[in-house]
Amino acid sequence: MRRAIHATLALAALVAFLPTRASAHDVSYSYADLRWGRDKVELSVILHRDDVAPALGIATPESLMSAPFLARHADRVAALVTSRLHVSAAGELLSFQAERVEPRPDRHGVALTLQAPLRAPISRLDVQARLFPDNKQHETFLNVYDAADRIVAQEVLTAERARADVYARGPEGVLAVLATFIRAGIHHIFIGPDHILFIVGLLLLGGGVPRVLRVATAFTLAHSLTLGVAALGLVSVPGRIVEPLIAASIVYVGVENLRWRQGAPDWRTRIAFCFGLIHGFGFAGVLQEVGLPREALGWSLLAFNLGVEIGQACIILTVTPLLGALSSGWPRLAPRAVSAGSWVIILAGGFWFLQRIARL
Repeated sequence: MRRAIHATLALAALVAFLPTRASAHDVSYSYADLRWGRDKVELSVILHRDDVAPALGIATPESLMSAPFLARHADRVAALVTSRLHVSAAGELLSFQAERVEPRPDRHGVALTLQAPLRAPISRLDVQARLFPDNKQHETFLNVYDAADRIVAQEVLTAERARADVYARGPEGVLAVLATFIRAGIHHIFIGPDHILFIVGLLLLGGGVPRVLRVATAFTLAHSLTLGVAALGLVSVPGRIVEPLIAASIVYVGVENLRWRQGAPDWRTRIAFCFGLIHGFGFAGVLQEVGLPREALGWSLLAFNLGVEIGQACIILTVTPLLGALSSGWPRLAPRAVSAGSWVIILAGGFWFLQRIARL
């Protein structure tokens, strides 16, 4: 028994130290350091030879560690990077030129240094990297530095999330964050019919300005709370749960509208708060897709919330006067309009609920 154990341990040690290709490169990765100056962007990239060789049709990855051999393929390596790693400034794709391509035996890879000029100082860069799209496990570790060589951002770009927005330090960067995420918040409200119908459902019963403001404020406070905790990673609720619940909230509001009778208590403030918590998790799912800049997390959350509020305010300022005019001008028609609108909300919400449940 003792001899068998010793033999097994010896075999395990031998296998562990065998120089196999798989053990040398179990994980596919690359590194990109981006140095962001006022008049140029410098990009330093290190690619693993086991990724580069098959992409270029080279049979032996080890041959890339030879400087003369690599020099003959330098243009192809540079073209591979510039065609698959893109940096945009103010919506314009930067044109990178290779300065150096050299082997890095210590990293089992190939190192490239590239530069692109900037026409003017900018406050935001958009980085996209799909260096080896055939390998879904490939990761690109991105470090962004400013002109003073201070770290600005760190990201891991993958097949699922191949894009990152990077913002400059200082007031210019803050303004860029605000502009980007306010637009994102407004955009999300107006492309989300479920959120629009939920807000309209809360407004159908009308009421004075103070009452409408209480409803809107309750919804705002609730979704801001859950949006914040979800975006910060403190609470995580899967979209497959959140989305059916949002649809169910729309149905519930429509049913409550049909049940309400003149003189009954106004239930909308508490409903707006309760379901606003769920809608906040829905907003957080959008932010996860957009990607929050770690260097400006607070500003981006504030800006997205502000954008959502602007979108909601546009809906409220449009719907409330119309409902008021209907109620005062055609008092007999107003209850029928509320009933018809509530049924539309119930049917739409019910359809979305069944559709989203079917995806589970």
